[in-house]
Amino acid sequence: MSLVALASTVVMLQAAPAAGLVSYDEAVRCAGLTQAASELEGGESAQGRRLYDAALYWSLAAMQAGTAAGKRASVAEADQTRARITAVRQLSADAAQARAALQRCQQKTPNLD
Repeated sequence: MSLVALASTVVMLQAAPAAGLVSYDEAVRCAGLTQAASELEGGESAQGRRLYDAALYWSLAAMQAGTAAGKRASVAEADQTRARITAVRQLSADAAQARAALQRCQQKTPNLD
């Protein structure tokens, strides 16, 4: 992800109306899934780069949703870490439910190119 794309992602998240935000739980779940998938895929492939971008987007979205929900940053970070660890286990076991949830998260991820 380029610096320009990252900056535009931050602006997009900041400008999003509160009604358009996903729930904190959904953002944390997507952050965990995309982070785990990115780690498992690696960053060398095109898919790995897309997963990395999605993980960054969802991590920022989860932090914003956490702030909106009144959560401390340390709590939001810990929630993402737990979600990532759970997702690594599920994706490594090729759990169909986790793969389907990952696909839904990727579909909801804006194009960051």
